[in-house]
Amino acid sequence: MRYSIDDREAGSAPARDHSAIMPGTTLETYCNPVLDADFPDPAVLLAEDGFYYAYATQTWRDGRWINIQVARSADLVRWEHLGDALPDKPAWGLATQDYWAPDVIFADGRYIMYYSAKPDACAETKDHCLAIAVADSPAGPFVDIGAPLLVGQGFEYIDPMAFDDPATGKKYLYWGSGFQPIKVQELSADRLSFAPGTRPVELIWPNPVKGAFPRLVEASWLIHRDGAYYLFYSGDNCCGPHAEYGVMVARSSSPTGPFETLEEARGVPYSLMLHKNDRWLAPGHNSMIADKAGDWWMVYHAIDVNRPRTRQEDEINSRRILLIDKVEWVEGWPMIGTPSDGPKPAPRT
Repeated sequence: MRYSIDDREAGSAPARDHSAIMPGTTLETYCNPVLDADFPDPAVLLAEDGFYYAYATQTWRDGRWINIQVARSADLVRWEHLGDALPDKPAWGLATQDYWAPDVIFADGRYIMYYSAKPDACAETKDHCLAIAVADSPAGPFVDIGAPLLVGQGFEYIDPMAFDDPATGKKYLYWGSGFQPIKVQELSADRLSFAPGTRPVELIWPNPVKGAFPRLVEASWLIHRDGAYYLFYSGDNCCGPHAEYGVMVARSSSPTGPFETLEEARGVPYSLMLHKNDRWLAPGHNSMIADKAGDWWMVYHAIDVNRPRTRQEDEINSRRILLIDKVEWVEGWPMIGTPSDGPKPAPRT
């Protein structure tokens, strides 16, 4: 079943038909949001079929849970919601409903999804795990490999992101939150376990001052540009009554660090390169994609202050919708500022 990109259950405008949008069709401009529906923690992938696929945290839609959301676009602007990329829960997580922050890569002829979940064994605790599922198609269905990759206390093991180092060919997995540092560890050749003899490396820490921003860091995303590695990460609260998210950045000559933060390099407060404005609250949990012109685009979620929840009974600031913005490079550092609100030149896709 396919779903509209609009929140029909909340009484929004009629759905727009994007099914005829094919790769090669070019837009001149776009306006945020590009998907006006709850779509938290987006990760974007340019698949072998020429479409962009975006994956997101679970949501409640049309009276049921979608475990892992997936949407498709030819141009990063017009999105078609395809439904559930993980329609069948893993056997170890049938009774719980915390399916968060997926990331998908294409490797060895298949699509591999890394995601966060709460195992049934941890149903009465806050403990989460990192898990892996595979599929033949970018839209899924993805099937879990049978056991979690890592299980830890609290929500430390969330927000996975896979990265292949173009310089060495090594494969890495980044993760982290739970008031702990962002970490990275090398993956094995098949990407379904960690490389033997390796250990996690700590990269970025929360603010050590009690109560100071950011109290937690999470949602890491790494890119390689002009010989440098840029680590994007988010903090503090993603949502809820105290939502205070923003995107920060650090830079290194190695995918395993050490990383210099934007604050250390240029004195930018808290290393923020994307932060809230009057319209968009708590922008963050980004992914990055380059268009055909070589420009980098950030794909992320934010809260529309004019519509902060899908249903009246939902928690305030729980409706996180999909935005994109072009990244500008200033003296070797990526910058956006605040989310755009109005027509902007569209990606060259």
